[in-house]
Amino acid sequence: MLPDFRLETYFSRWEFNAKYNICASDAETISVQELLEGANEDDLRLWDNLTLAYTETYGSPVLREAIADTYDNMDPSDIITFTGAEEGIFAAMHALLSADDHAIVLTPNYQSAETIPASICEVTGIALDPTNNWELDIDLIQQAIKPNTKLISFNFPHNPTGKILSIDKLNQLISIARTNGIYIFSDEVYRLLERDDSIRLPQVADIYEKALSLNVTSKAYGLPGLRIGWIACKDHDLLDALERTKHYLSICNSGPSEVLTVIALHARDWILQKNRKLVADNLEHLNTFFAGYSELFDWTPPDGGCVGYPRYKGKEGVEQFCTLLVQKSGVLLLPASVYRSALTETPKDHFRIGYGRKNMIEGLKIMENHVNRYCRV
Repeated sequence: MLPDFRLETYFSRWEFNAKYNICASDAETISVQELLEGANEDDLRLWDNLTLAYTETYGSPVLREAIADTYDNMDPSDIITFTGAEEGIFAAMHALLSADDHAIVLTPNYQSAETIPASICEVTGIALDPTNNWELDIDLIQQAIKPNTKLISFNFPHNPTGKILSIDKLNQLISIARTNGIYIFSDEVYRLLERDDSIRLPQVADIYEKALSLNVTSKAYGLPGLRIGWIACKDHDLLDALERTKHYLSICNSGPSEVLTVIALHARDWILQKNRKLVADNLEHLNTFFAGYSELFDWTPPDGGCVGYPRYKGKEGVEQFCTLLVQKSGVLLLPASVYRSALTETPKDHFRIGYGRKNMIEGLKIMENHVNRYCRV
């Protein structure tokens, strides 16, 4: 049985009740009308002629073609779509792993990256180093390999820290996996929101034959309401297994969501440009805020994505800080308890903050008033 999904339970209580959600993990969204205004004539024709029928389990051919175009070495036949990224994680772990297997995951993490494989087989956690800007020690991965290791799973840009692995370390990870015949599950949902384009990693399915690259419309594109995610993979037998797993889940996607996703991917340049600018501007405000309260917070700007994981040094502790902040001032952050792991020690004094939305600046001002009134070192 899977444990309580702490992050989603916390959001269920507060996400739509707090006035300022400044821990959101997605970029600013747009209206359907605004998206349609950016559509080309062929895509508008798709929308106008849409029927509300079932769709193909793999995803429509036009959708898979649009997704494949976002990769360097993928064909539409290398793509399978899901109802959001979470369904993709669930399907991949169940299609890949059995009770006799062993998996390696990084911590801290988005909880299902750990708990879903752990509900199937033995899992070893490898902790990113909070004392060294969340670096990954590749030697720890090598030492964790067992004869039955089937999977190495990671997420860069990382949730919740925003860390991006160096290309050298990524290549080392791929070399370890290739030598040992291990699959890689690469969660790339924050890709394209890097602080510096020069540190953007390749999509792992483009460069490793046993990789699964996960992505979604929710994060960099700021379109979570579409609920469309996908996995790119060159192993077609595995893709077929993913399809069979999806038969027990959503079966197929929403037709309107598929067409709107096609429109968004064809219009991705202006969508991403808008979101990157907002993320960059918001990050400057965060840097200024944290620099002014260095006695209370340790902060290093994230490498990418639109979330960060600062350390709180106030005497009441991060859990009470986050609780009082949302109860008294209506500002929502995610405390460290949401990211605790059953596999490794994880820091107990951090919180997630998000900087992909327009109202972050207003929420940050309210947070500053709260800090001035209630917080002490």
